[in-house]
Amino acid sequence: MKFDVVTIFPRMLQAPIEDGIVHRAIEAGIVSIGVHDLRAFTDDRHRSVDDQPFGGGPGMVMKAEPFLRAVETLTAGEPEAARAVVLLSPRGQRFDQRMAERLSRLDHVVLLCGRYEGIDERVRETVGAEEVSLGDFVLTGGEVAALAVIEAAVRLLPGALGDEGSAEADSFADGVLDFPHYTRPSEVRGHRVPDVLLSGDHGKIRRWRRKEALRATRARRPDLLERAPLSAEDRTLLRELENEEFEVTASKS
Repeated sequence: MKFDVVTIFPRMLQAPIEDGIVHRAIEAGIVSIGVHDLRAFTDDRHRSVDDQPFGGGPGMVMKAEPFLRAVETLTAGEPEAARAVVLLSPRGQRFDQRMAERLSRLDHVVLLCGRYEGIDERVRETVGAEEVSLGDFVLTGGEVAALAVIEAAVRLLPGALGDEGSAEADSFADGVLDFPHYTRPSEVRGHRVPDVLLSGDHGKIRRWRRKEALRATRARRPDLLERAPLSAEDRTLLRELENEEFEVTASKS
């Protein structure tokens, strides 16, 4: 798989990809990541990448032509079905695990990092870019968002993680949040590891973990349960959680 990132601040991308899982995946030949200075695709002596907005208003808008040249150069000769051009923007569809999975199955992803008031709309229209947002907040530029997209997708590639089961057990992998994790010592400042995790009973441990994952999802992200592929056991565990909550409420009344 290949990522190409187009930005006016290449150094913001270069350091983070030189460590951790992404760097190991690059060294293993699982993924390649190119970071490109948008100014290299300009054609004026000032290497200008922005201009004043039509219609007036504050700030500057990033020009279309440098981005269009970058995309054309980086995707020359490629079939469109095997790649995606992603414009990082607060107007975009919210990035989630499903999108990370979809991108991880492509051969090539080009990430366009905006700045200032945004990128000329004709970039999206011309190259068919999809707009992607990390959430309902505004960043100064798209570089941090690009790094998040890269890491989320790369860790799903076969061989990127040391333990292939890690990605399968992540939050959102099966539609719900992850269960709580513990390690040695068994007691920290009066807080003990749940007894079931010390029991050695793998069936009980599996059931406890699933129940706690559902508990966390129900409390923190109930919206996920509406579309998660819940099993019959999951529904039984959710009923148990509802009964427990009812009993606690009744005992306080």
